[in-house]
Amino acid sequence: MSTLRLEIVTPEHKVYEKDVNMVVVKGVAGELGILPNHIPLVTPLKVAPVKAKIGNTNEFIAVHGGFMEVRKDKVVILAEAAELESDIDVSRARLAKERAERRLAQKQADINAARAELALQRAILRLETVNEKEQQHRNQ
Repeated sequence: MSTLRLEIVTPEHKVYEKDVNMVVVKGVAGELGILPNHIPLVTPLKVAPVKAKIGNTNEFIAVHGGFMEVRKDKVVILAEAAELESDIDVSRARLAKERAERRLAQKQADINAARAELALQRAILRLETVNEKEQQHRNQ
């Protein structure tokens, strides 16, 4: 089975670099599945989990938006932030989600709604990434 190189890079470091069989992302226009020898493409990404298919297993990476560049044999994702599923602290993400939801519900003038909304998106992304992995284990 042919592969392509997937690199996920943030301003701080390279989060992920492996040869994979398929990459699944959520672009602004919808979900995209990238296989080896895909036509060149550049697209902005939504805040969503990225799935890297390697043989019969899937690896999930929480990607906080950014851009994806597809070449014939390589996919590069440039993201503001990214986390491997194994690095996500689920209880911390749940607490962050609850805190952000409370802040948004209060609608007080001193609360920065944009910051609270971003915090909520990050927490939801982390939980979705972990849930994708757990769902995969249940389906096997």
